[in-house]
Amino acid sequence: MKDRIYVCHTYYQVYVTFLKELKLREQRGEAGQEPGGATLVLSKMSNNFENLKERVESTGLFEEVVEFDEKREDFFPQLAKWRKNTGNFIGNLLYRIRFTREYARLEASYVPVDFRTYKDVYVYCDSDPIGYYLNQYRIPYHALEDGLNCLKNFDAARYDNRGHFKLKVFLSQRMNLIFVQNGYGKYCLDMEVNDSSLIKYPCPKYIDEPRQALVDRLTEKDKELILQAFIRDKEGLQRQIEESGRVGDKILILTDPLCTLDVRERIFRDIIKMYEKEGTIFLKPHPRDELDYRRLFPEYPQFDATVPMEMLNFFPGLRFRKVVAVLTEIKAIRFADEVVRLGEDFMDTYEDPLIHRQNEQI
Repeated sequence: MKDRIYVCHTYYQVYVTFLKELKLREQRGEAGQEPGGATLVLSKMSNNFENLKERVESTGLFEEVVEFDEKREDFFPQLAKWRKNTGNFIGNLLYRIRFTREYARLEASYVPVDFRTYKDVYVYCDSDPIGYYLNQYRIPYHALEDGLNCLKNFDAARYDNRGHFKLKVFLSQRMNLIFVQNGYGKYCLDMEVNDSSLIKYPCPKYIDEPRQALVDRLTEKDKELILQAFIRDKEGLQRQIEESGRVGDKILILTDPLCTLDVRERIFRDIIKMYEKEGTIFLKPHPRDELDYRRLFPEYPQFDATVPMEMLNFFPGLRFRKVVAVLTEIKAIRFADEVVRLGEDFMDTYEDPLIHRQNEQI
């Protein structure tokens, strides 16, 4: 049996996986044990990881790095009939049972590794197809929080299954007839979250693994290893940071993949107007944000979109007066005097509140 395998869908999830593996390597070293090998799986469904695979391989931290051509449900047109509304709860439930089985079966041919050969399987965002696959093929796994404190802001399991939630959990957790994500799947052993006290509806399978504690134990060597994987052009970034140091007050705006592209452009033009009087504006596009900020906002310095914002914590020469985000969790930022999360009230101006106030509809 191989030791561990991680399935990641975003740059942030790969970053957290580095934190976990570096901690494990340290613990095993202190105990006089070999670190053991781990496999990293990069799902291409949500992100274009470009050449991240090669950069991660260059660190030597993982035994193997594998790309996964994970398929969304709309890739399989035959699934559409099982998503139709029958007009009654029982009919919809029967359709969902069939959908759950068929989706896992169709996804199986795209799964690049045999998960049964690993002692521990870790999956971020098991609401993605991999969750259906693991449960239907009865493969135990550990779930991990999709993003920092994401269940605090969006409890996807309860939102997606509002109405007869307890019954749906029973059918998922006990009978494995349907699948409910985030700790409610039959073969989900547990689910790591940053801080369960922030989650309104706790699940018995939640276990706390504070991300900041993982960061605080990093050595300088560990940080260099992480930067080697995540920074495409370290010299260029270092030069950009040095140049920014010559500027007085700096405001960093973090983008989000919000709304339609035209509305998103309006949002960030408005945010820039809100804060440009306070200092020089810098932009850090979100890795999944498809808006072309370099074309639309060429006058503002911009950081590489593929670099997780947490990487900026590793550059002691970088300091901002203020960091501003819309819905992104920014409590992990240590390179700013002040952080501002505009939140749901701000978003109400730009789109129907029902779209981003999911927890209020549970």
